[in-house]
Amino acid sequence: MPRHHAREMALRVLFEHDLAHTDPALLVARLSKKEPDDRQFAESIVRGVLMHQDRIDQVIAQSSVDWRLHRMPTIDRNVLRIAVYELLFEPKTPISILINEALELAGAYSTDEAKRFVNGVLSTASKTIRPEGDTDRIPTQDDPNKESPQEQG
Repeated sequence: MPRHHAREMALRVLFEHDLAHTDPALLVARLSKKEPDDRQFAESIVRGVLMHQDRIDQVIAQSSVDWRLHRMPTIDRNVLRIAVYELLFEPKTPISILINEALELAGAYSTDEAKRFVNGVLSTASKTIRPEGDTDRIPTQDDPNKESPQEQG
């Protein structure tokens, strides 16, 4: 979980910015007192989410069923923003890691229903953003993309 703490820091910054419209530069400056490695990654997430928020929000809106973005709980919306940002702009981070991290954040800061909602939205979004899945993933026996023994020979 080396990056979990950084994601948690980014979530707190984005939550406060979204809820209270606090200047993100001020919020990011607060992170300078934290551990350097965590702070750097947290800052990159915050800056990236804010820079690409329109695109990220569009992906979330298209991936959520019967939910308008502005009606989502603030914490859930920002958990989703972080994960979708990473889906879009951190292609080396595996989808399963991003979804798991988002579920941990939702579980820690929101509700069990939020975890199900976040999982559903991110599952849909990941299929749109990375339809090929994780490129370094080893195919399983049930994987429809796996070559059969006849195709391999």
